[in-house]
Amino acid sequence: MKLPARAAGVLLHPTSLPGPHGMGDLGPSAYHFVNWLQGAGQSVWQWLPTTPPDGTGSPYQSPSAFAGSPLMVALEPLVERGWLTDLALPEGGWPTGRADFGAVGAWRLAALRSAAAGFATRATADEHAELQRWAGTQRAWLDDYALFMALDTLHAGAPWWHWSAALRCRDAAALAAAREQLAEEIAFWTFVQWCFDSQLAALKAYANAHGVALMGDLPIFVAHHSVDCWARPELFYLDAQDQPTIVAGAPPDPLGPEGQHWGNPLYRWDRMAAEGWAWWAARVQRMLQLADAFRIDHFRGFAAYFEIPADSPDARHGRWRRGPGRALFDALSAALGPLPIVAEDLGLITPDVHALRAALGYPGMKVLQYAFGGDAEHDYLPHRYARGTAAYTGTHDTDTLVGWWRSALDHERRFAGTYLACGAHDQQDGQGVQGVHWAAIRALCNSVADLVVVPMQDVLGLDSAHRMNLPGTMGGHNWSWRFDWAMVGDAPGRRLGLITAASGRGNFKLLGLGLPPKSGPSSYGSPVVE
Repeated sequence: MKLPARAAGVLLHPTSLPGPHGMGDLGPSAYHFVNWLQGAGQSVWQWLPTTPPDGTGSPYQSPSAFAGSPLMVALEPLVERGWLTDLALPEGGWPTGRADFGAVGAWRLAALRSAAAGFATRATADEHAELQRWAGTQRAWLDDYALFMALDTLHAGAPWWHWSAALRCRDAAALAAAREQLAEEIAFWTFVQWCFDSQLAALKAYANAHGVALMGDLPIFVAHHSVDCWARPELFYLDAQDQPTIVAGAPPDPLGPEGQHWGNPLYRWDRMAAEGWAWWAARVQRMLQLADAFRIDHFRGFAAYFEIPADSPDARHGRWRRGPGRALFDALSAALGPLPIVAEDLGLITPDVHALRAALGYPGMKVLQYAFGGDAEHDYLPHRYARGTAAYTGTHDTDTLVGWWRSALDHERRFAGTYLACGAHDQQDGQGVQGVHWAAIRALCNSVADLVVVPMQDVLGLDSAHRMNLPGTMGGHNWSWRFDWAMVGDAPGRRLGLITAASGRGNFKLLGLGLPPKSGPSSYGSPVVE
């Protein structure tokens, strides 16, 4: 499904959905949310990366660039197919407002292991054949992933560079022995990925049938403790002990004088180019199997990226290095056709980044929260947008719109209040919702931006307690936010639908104006010449 020429959507990671099993997933609430999006006139549902999260719940530090998150596998379909028969919730059930990834993750993995055992003994011959057919189509990444996860389980999560030398260096005999020894565990991780892919394919088909496109998210870098680094260490800057020599980050700035030390190993772009960019082509092809379009995180890194010596405690000794540029994307387009990409070009953006994005024809991002620190010439103000723009009230890394309003500098709030015509609408309006978020949504929808995306927190007018992530911090409440349907009610969807329809981004009939059929100037009568 292609994105409409003038689209609107909502940013909500599936883990934030309601549900009885401790966190959101690809189950019934996901289908309910598709119905809600359709009713609200939305044509895009944007997600964060669907790859497995790290121990803190972050989907941006994944052990695999290709696999789906086991925690997003819905348990209800496994019960319906008779593979999972004992699904006992903790006494009192799981909390609804936040996901406790540690406790919930362990419980859900145990349930998946029970389902895998049930599948092995109770699945039909056709179901076994279905799994095998799917596995055959995904073998290029699946075999290494399932073995890596089996070894990760065997080593109790110890990083792969602490494994035996034979396993660390992928000695053929050692890998063959591990595949034989861990066959049952490998089968488990294969089963989980099949469940993920099957459920996501079904949800995507349902969403597309209801006029909703799924928009994924592709992080530029991978984690050091990942199957990608273990399987293809030659594609990364690693030393003889498999440790990164240089890592990714961001340079110092006035708000962060030490910069940002992300720690992701950096790519050997020269070796990837020598292979015809095959690793990236496989990664993007996998993304296109799972989503209709996708955002590329940290797009500026493809023009130039910031490298930091791995032994440096911060980013002050880093330097800029040239990225692969257009050569990579030209190769991807040649192999896969036109790519439905939104380029995340936020932060320190230099002319070379703008030139690369423009040459490729990818929409760039504008975030309204960043627009009010200067004057009326700021590029993030809606009247400054051009076509080929994806506009957001905020992202997973920003405060909520209401939270931003309450903490904004006086100049910013007065400028925003005048620009958005919401004045002092940090007060309650007659509908019991915050006025500033609706003013912001309306301003974006009325702009010429091709795509407008609003985080669900901003649709609901929620404050800072509901933000998704606080950059530079780990753990805490990051990534764990969830809503429940009682928070939604009828008003937000109806209002969002009206704004979307009135701005030409949804079905105009949602306005309920009872207008006659659309017609040309002749509807007013043609002059009669005698």
